[in-house]
Amino acid sequence: MIDDRLAACIDLARQPGTTDEHRQLRDAIRRFVDREIAPHVDAWDEAGEFPRELHRKAAAIGLLGLGYPEAVGGTPCDTLSRIVATIELARAGSGGLIAGLMTHTIMLGPLLEAGAPALVERIVPAILRGEAIGALAVTEPSGGSDVAQLHTRARAGADGWRLHGSKTFITSGMRADHYLVAARTSGHGAEGISLFLVDRDTPGFSRTPLRKTGWWCSDTAQLHFDDCAVARDRLVGPLDAGFPLVMATCAARAWSASTAK
Repeated sequence: MIDDRLAACIDLARQPGTTDEHRQLRDAIRRFVDREIAPHVDAWDEAGEFPRELHRKAAAIGLLGLGYPEAVGGTPCDTLSRIVATIELARAGSGGLIAGLMTHTIMLGPLLEAGAPALVERIVPAILRGEAIGALAVTEPSGGSDVAQLHTRARAGADGWRLHGSKTFITSGMRADHYLVAARTSGHGAEGISLFLVDRDTPGFSRTPLRKTGWWCSDTAQLHFDDCAVARDRLVGPLDAGFPLVMATCAARAWSASTAK
């Protein structure tokens, strides 16, 4: 748990230009951290996981939906509100918990930006209610997070798409319900990257847990796609247009990570 004196030094809700709404958000998340996270976070790190129920509890105070449209069950907010929320979560002293609890924030952007309305309606509200968990699957064993060098492939077939390849270091990789997977559909480099939404029980899809030196309670896994069948309506966005969607998410993730440090 971060010392309260240190937390006070980075309490942005005290700064000029902030509003009562920012302070109310800070207080709500601070109570949540003090009650639901701080007393247990060391034990969760030792166990290598935290309870799935924490997602529902975070949703109940509006944390999971912060910054998302009301139409999908979210609560629109400004950038400062997001920073305030991240700082308060960081008070628990566990980067792994933040990564695992907020894993949807690196997955939902492309889905909301480019996904078919029916797919968005079916998937996003349940995630923001804490009833389902979403994960982004980009990083690969061969090239890390170099999106332009992806080797996982998706081949078109009569019944949709067939995925072949693997991903690694995927946050929430073992227990996510929905995975936004980047795969090559044509070409080389940045061209020919497409996004697919894959459910955890899809035939040909399996997962292997990874042991780590840090972020212990963050569920991290390697994903395996062995002729994994994906329906045509699970293509997210236009064909071969996934690269800019992933890069926008990477930029947002880098900003969020720097805020939490």
